[in-house]
This record gives sequence, structure tokens and C-alpha cells, in this order.
Amino acid sequence: MAGLANSDLRALRARIQALESGRPGGRVMPLGLAAIDAALPGGGLALGALHEIMGAGADEEDGAIPAAFAASLVARLDGVILWCLQADDLYAPGLAAGFLSPARLVVARCRDDAETLWAMEEGLRSAVPAAVLGEVGALAPTAGRRLQLACEAGGITGFVLRRWREGGMAARQRAAPSAAVTRWRVAAAPSRDTGEPGIGTPRWRLELLRCRGGAPGAWLVTAGLTECESREERDASDHVALAAGLADRPAEIAPRRLRAG
Repeated sequence: MAGLANSDLRALRARIQALESGRPGGRVMPLGLAAIDAALPGGGLALGALHEIMGAGADEEDGAIPAAFAASLVARLDGVILWCLQADDLYAPGLAAGFLSPARLVVARCRDDAETLWAMEEGLRSAVPAAVLGEVGALAPTAGRRLQLACEAGGITGFVLRRWREGGMAARQRAAPSAAVTRWRVAAAPSRDTGEPGIGTPRWRLELLRCRGGAPGAWLVTAGLTECESREERDASDHVALAAGLADRPAEIAPRRLRAG
């Protein structure tokens, strides 16, 4: 350390602080919802980092809701989005209806998880896309670390969409450690009554399960993250913020269709 110049020491300290805070490179993307941004280090989602998104309940295998959440995030970034998937069920009209223009997508059709992870890593290291998304059934710790390092090397934000069937394996993978900076779970929630005929405003139940350098939380938000419920309650036992009326019953109301079939 004695032989390091002052500039080198400052750079090293900044690097350590960025890693500890979960904000590689120090760049963040505010989501525009004060309650959620306050739970994230630096006031927003870390850019140039890996994030993990999973579904919940009956829609978990289909993946429409987590795909919609991921699309609402990458739509805020400028540039081409690389989407790596195995199932041929991405529904372009659903994306265009309110989340992401299909004209911005480059879709890589992969044979299995291994090929999906390879395509993601290559895309991240290329530093060409604005973001890289990959749909996998499992993410081993070593694979997660490789993706996180690729995000840092290319300065590109990566999203892993977890797809699996209900059962013991799903529960074990949820509890497994991850190299991702954040881990999210998203599900459908009862739509908001607008007083007009029809279904109402679609909503999601959004949970931040893990956040490096931040605080876990749960919120009731409108689909597309355009609005967060203003009333929130704090559960003192586990320090997870719950929107009013959120904890009692999961909803099975389907969101805007993002998957074919």
C-alpha cells in the first residue's frame, strides 16, 4: 500500500465502496417510486450489475409477470436489449402495449440453460446492448459470479429471469445464495378500482427479497411501475415494508398478456 500513489488509493477506495454498497461503478437508475428507491443503495437500481427476478404462485412457470417487470425496467434504458430465451413464447404485442417496443429487441433462441448463460455472458462482455436478459431454470453460484463479472467488465446491466415449476426445488433455489446485486419476486395483485366499468388498473405485488447494501421490502405497485401505493406499514419483526392490505391473500389475476398461447 505504501507504494501506491494517492490517485491509486482513491480509485481503490471508490472500488471497495462501490462493491460494498452493491453499486458497481456507482451508476444507478431511479425507478421513480420514492418508497422503492429509498430501499435501494444510491436511490435506484444498480447499473452495470446483475439482478435476479422470479415469479410467484400459479404464474411462476409461465413467467408473464416477471417478464413484464423486467421489460418495464429495461424500457427505461436507451438502446438495444438482448433477450435470451429457450421457449418460443415471447409475445411482442404484449410488450408493445405498455412496456417495451419489440423494435428494440434482439432475441437469442437458446437450447438450454448452459447456452442461455453463455449467450448472456457474451452479450454483457460485448458492451453493445443497453441490457441483457436471460430466462433460465437454475443459476449456479459459479454461473452467477461469471455473469456479475461480465456486467462489471462490459458496464452492462444484466437480468436473470428464473423459470421453474412449483415444488421443493423452487423453494431451495429461492433460498440459495446469489451473486446478483438484487433479487426480486413479483406477482399479480388485485386491480385497482377506478370507478369505471371494466377490470380496473392492473397491479403487481413486488418484493425485494435481497439487496446488497440495501433493505428488503414489499410494495403494491401499478403494472409497469407507474405508481406505488401511498399507504405502507412496517412489520417490525422482519423489517419488511408491506403495502396496506397486501399480506393476507395472494391474487391470481393475470396481468397484460406478455406470453403467447
